[in-house]
Amino acid sequence: MQRKEIRKIIYREGLLAKVFHLFLAGLYLLIALIKGARMGTIIEADDSYTKILGRWPIFYYGMGHMLNDITAACWFTYLLLFLTDIGLSPRNAAAVMLSGQVADGFATIFVGELIDRFGHFKIWHGAGSLLVAISFSSVFGGCLPCKMFSSNSSTFETVSYSVFAAIFNVGWAATQVSHMSMVSCITLNSTSRVALASCRNAFTMVANLSLYAVALIIFSVINGKTHADVENQYRWIAYLSIFIGCCFVGVFHLATKEPRLKMGVHGKVHARISWDYWFKRILYYQVALVYVLTRLVLNVSQAYLAFFVINELQMAQSAKALVPALIYICSFIVSIALQEIAWTGRMLKAYYSAGCILWIFCGASILLLTTNMSFVMYIVSVFIGIANALMMVTGVSMQNFLIGENLNGCAFVVGSLSFLDKISCGLALYVLQSHQNLSPKLQGTQLPFSVTRFGLGLVPAICALVGVVVTCTMDFHNPSKSLTAPLLV
Repeated sequence: MQRKEIRKIIYREGLLAKVFHLFLAGLYLLIALIKGARMGTIIEADDSYTKILGRWPIFYYGMGHMLNDITAACWFTYLLLFLTDIGLSPRNAAAVMLSGQVADGFATIFVGELIDRFGHFKIWHGAGSLLVAISFSSVFGGCLPCKMFSSNSSTFETVSYSVFAAIFNVGWAATQVSHMSMVSCITLNSTSRVALASCRNAFTMVANLSLYAVALIIFSVINGKTHADVENQYRWIAYLSIFIGCCFVGVFHLATKEPRLKMGVHGKVHARISWDYWFKRILYYQVALVYVLTRLVLNVSQAYLAFFVINELQMAQSAKALVPALIYICSFIVSIALQEIAWTGRMLKAYYSAGCILWIFCGASILLLTTNMSFVMYIVSVFIGIANALMMVTGVSMQNFLIGENLNGCAFVVGSLSFLDKISCGLALYVLQSHQNLSPKLQGTQLPFSVTRFGLGLVPAICALVGVVVTCTMDFHNPSKSLTAPLLV
């Protein structure tokens, strides 16, 4: 009996073991199927992220920076002119701009770090856009604290404008860093990344043209004879600029999905990249220097363009809107044309260098222009527009070549380069404006060597020359997939 019972137990245990083994086999099969499905999803995701983007996603992405661009155009073109027109000294006007640039610079580092840690590009973009829309009207809307406290002190007025300028630039930084770093997480395809940068630059031109169209109408309708009239002019320019920019930002948020690409190719998830990684790469410093020089060329020239055509060349008041508009029309056309080119690292360097060389010749022409030759400024404007587009599109695209597939550090790269850009531009404009009243005019000659002329002609030309030298030393490794397709398909 005992033997029969033992045999029954062994039989039962063997049966249970078989059932258990079958259960494990089924479980392993289920896990394998799930893993296979996930791997298929990853491979499919990789294929979708490495393919060329269509026109509409690129088009909607380009709209996202319109509010920043139109307010920045007003900031660099008219802020110094506005502040000096209402009675601030050139040094105090430069202090207001410097406060905004410094706030912007530090905010870019802070926002870039937070985006790398927590993501959510669209939330940062929306919050920054809201802050820009609320605060920008206060920058050009007159000194509200001065009216509240009935103060006529120039120091109090300077501090008040500086505070609003800082608030505006903090919001501007949040929008800029989130929008620019979004490029690397939308697609891994290098050609599409250049297309996104090019489309963004094209909408920058649309924003600037919109501003100058608004400014031309406002300056024609409202005469700026008194301080109150001047404030009214720029207040309406600010309100209309905010309205136009917000319309485009709304379309961007409705049509653009939150980027989900936070993994490398083949599904390898990377940890957040430390700052040391970038600081050890020579290419980081080269790209940073090229980007800073590019922004100096664009921002310093834009800040002194209105001064130059009115004060130096003594052109009509409409020229301070027509000349910049001509520049941005040419930039817009070139930016659209650049989207149809198949890009490599070598081509980026070549086109950037071509833009720099064009700017050098434009700078030399500006230094030699006299009031009798003011019409030549319209011709020079065409070449400035072409040079600006070549330098900006390729200069920004170099950042994406630097980032490559290191997506968890993309916001830091964008933020740190933007920090350098804001601080350098703020300091350059402050130094130039501090010497605005001290600029001598040569006696017995028609060529006034003023700070305005140097700021528009000499400084950008020198920056462009250094940019060519730095670009020649850069070594871009071609991406894993050949860039043989046009930017937009």
